[in-house]
Amino acid sequence: MAERATTPPILQGPTAKEKKYDRQLRLWAASGQAALETAKVLLLNSGPGVVGVETLKNLILPGVGSFTIVDEANVSELDLGVNFFLEESSLGRWRAEETRRFLQELNPEVRINALEGSIDAFADHPRRLEQYSLILLVGPTRNARVLDRICQHADKSSIPLFYIHCQGFFSHFSVQLPAQFPIVDTHPDPASTQDLRLLNPWPELLEFLEKKTGNLGLLSDHDHGHVPYLLILLHFLNVWNASHDSQAPANYSEKKEFKALVESGARRNNSEGGEENFDEAAAAVLKSLNPHSISSGLREVFEADACQNLRPTSANFWIIANAIQKFRTSHNGILPLPGALPDMKAQSSDYIQLQNIYKAKARSDLAEVTRTIRSSEQELGRRLSIEQAEIEAFCKGAQFIKVIHGRPIRVAKCTAEIDWSDRAKALSQELQNPDSLLPIYFAFLALDRYQDDIDRIRTLRQPANDQQFNDILTGRVVSGAVPPLPTFAESAHFSTPAVDPEHDPKPWPRFDTPEARTAFDDVVKELDRADWGELHNIAALTGGMVAQEVIKVITKQYVPVDNSCVFDGIASKTAVFKV
Repeated sequence: MAERATTPPILQGPTAKEKKYDRQLRLWAASGQAALETAKVLLLNSGPGVVGVETLKNLILPGVGSFTIVDEANVSELDLGVNFFLEESSLGRWRAEETRRFLQELNPEVRINALEGSIDAFADHPRRLEQYSLILLVGPTRNARVLDRICQHADKSSIPLFYIHCQGFFSHFSVQLPAQFPIVDTHPDPASTQDLRLLNPWPELLEFLEKKTGNLGLLSDHDHGHVPYLLILLHFLNVWNASHDSQAPANYSEKKEFKALVESGARRNNSEGGEENFDEAAAAVLKSLNPHSISSGLREVFEADACQNLRPTSANFWIIANAIQKFRTSHNGILPLPGALPDMKAQSSDYIQLQNIYKAKARSDLAEVTRTIRSSEQELGRRLSIEQAEIEAFCKGAQFIKVIHGRPIRVAKCTAEIDWSDRAKALSQELQNPDSLLPIYFAFLALDRYQDDIDRIRTLRQPANDQQFNDILTGRVVSGAVPPLPTFAESAHFSTPAVDPEHDPKPWPRFDTPEARTAFDDVVKELDRADWGELHNIAALTGGMVAQEVIKVITKQYVPVDNSCVFDGIASKTAVFKV
């Protein structure tokens, strides 16, 4: 009986989700997408609210799990002119529900809710915030108390918070992250991540080196021209060390001399007049022959108390960092090998064998770190083990990890000055730059303070109706009434007193140069002209920038803004400041 032919297995193509999110999966991989799909974002919308809706648009498309919109306003004629997620039939209806309805069409897989109530309710009952993984708060809030309490509770609960302002041609957003916000997958430049460990080779690599270059001069032209460049560098390092007391080239002059030594080994009596693999080796001398060192960010992690003294409640990040620090101590300052190899001219069999040597070493280092982690987990009495994938990701990216130290958002109150003592000097120096965008940030702070002043006057004077309150604001008051509130342009000048940051107990950044004062005045005039209004193009662009930073925070990949970003829509420039 003839043997039955075996049917080859059916090749599985990409799933519907992989097709839908193909491009973004290339950016933050499946782990990042999973983080997005489990995130719960709260939007506390106020003012025109266009920038908040535009931010959501750019988060709904990539598939962030769920959103809750809090917006007590009803749709007005002004909304129809700037908000693309409303239509004429929305007029007079609840804005949160109307925007929810149109946003939902962008991605049916995302859950979007509209929640009745005001932002004030979250300030008065801050525990309601704890169910969310990230908060978007659009300014200006009704008063400073609301902003302050929400910021305080978000900080206490370690919930990332974005405070967003958009008015006229200017916008700004500040990011309040937890006190320690570690990022493992920072996505550094691939060229900077190569770790060939040429100055610290291990036995298997040296054995392969001897096999391929022990008789380098006797190799055929074909084999000689296909020796991988890293083996060429290791071979000539041995030649160099023999005449330099086993000291590798350390400075530029020595590396230049070593490069000439490598180039002298190339065969020139061929049709190309040289060999590509030797050219690759010579080009790699400066970047590949450096003593192993760690980045300042990683050193800061190792020196942190959270790394030095583990506790049962320690985050996975610190337990892994502690294990890698122990690995480094026991290996003379060397980190676990990432295991990746750059492309190079070589025979396929040699390159694959070389890859396997590097991967085997990386697996061995990973196994050692893992054993240390399991031992620490047992000592700490932890019931859940850290996943192997998380340990592996840390080992591969250890050199480039970063911990951002979150700072509270500055809250401008009409009854108290902000204490700038820790940043006044640096910000004052920044204001000396005539092209600085920092005045935009201070103008928005002045706007917040002015809004708080309006609310305070509204509360104290208790006008009988909105018209009477408008009369107070505009100065149309009857004889004997209290004087009107200054305009924003008038009150803004009191928000930036020029004091000495060296001696004042609560100094402000100094606006004591004509350029800084003029720049501030120009921004104030534009914000005053806009009269609390948003321009759709500026709101859309700002929403895109905010959404990008939100994705970084949710996925804990790339490096988010630290901690305030301003946009000048007139000059089309952005700047980031740590305030």
